[in-house]
Amino acid sequence: MAYKSLQEIEERCRAEGISFSEAVLLDDLNERGVSREDSRTTMHGMWKAMKEASDGYDAALRSNSGLVGGAGGKMREYVEKEEPLSGGFVGKVISSALEMGESNACMKRIVAAPTAGACGVLPAVLVNYQREWKASDEEIVDALYVAAGIGQVIASRAFIAGALGGCQAEIGSASAMAAGALVTLRGGNEKQISHAAAMALKNLLGLVCDPVGGLVEVPCVKRNVIGAVNALSAADMALAGIESRISPDQVIDAMRQVGEQMHPSLKETGEGGLAATPDGKQAITKTVTPGGK
Repeated sequence: MAYKSLQEIEERCRAEGISFSEAVLLDDLNERGVSREDSRTTMHGMWKAMKEASDGYDAALRSNSGLVGGAGGKMREYVEKEEPLSGGFVGKVISSALEMGESNACMKRIVAAPTAGACGVLPAVLVNYQREWKASDEEIVDALYVAAGIGQVIASRAFIAGALGGCQAEIGSASAMAAGALVTLRGGNEKQISHAAAMALKNLLGLVCDPVGGLVEVPCVKRNVIGAVNALSAADMALAGIESRISPDQVIDAMRQVGEQMHPSLKETGEGGLAATPDGKQAITKTVTPGGK
């Protein structure tokens, strides 16, 4: 894609009277030289894979390390039997984010959007949104184009890899993408989409990447939950008319600067942060019995 800023997408939307999703789709057609049908078919395939990954979660599975597995099932059971403090819908989003993150750790098929480590954020909000509000697949696909456009701009101006920018680049980017997707599903305009993305990203500014044992498991899986719930709050703020005091593109630039200044031990090396704690160091060497107990 050719867009280098969210402002550029906004300006095209206003100049041509088109939606954010349409602006991203048109750029995809131009960039890859494909037909509208081919582009949307590809995106429908992504959406189908997300739904299948969500439906295929197995609470009995454990990762090879034994560090993660089963938490999604526990959360879903809690949501169904109790009254979550965060409410039923948010509770379902939390359980879905855990499930997808655990599925990735258990080597099941997921959609890396924007990365495997952040694979639970977008599906958690979109799958549950469709179930709750009966959005059509076409509407969800439009939202995925919005998410793709936001992710592309972030990748262009900064980074989406934890090895380069810390977890702010992975979970932060995914959260921004999900926030923008939610705004378009609720009828928000291009400016609200950009500001939702900005607020979601700046809420996670400075988040380090510190995988225990160098595995995309702890704390990665639970951070998908934070990214998903953060996206909900950012989307609601934007829909309420609240804007980021720092312009969206400058928020992305700030994320790049923070990532560049971050110590290497905090960028996916498994040498700092939680990975360097006594529990973190011991966790990977513990013998785990079948079932993870």
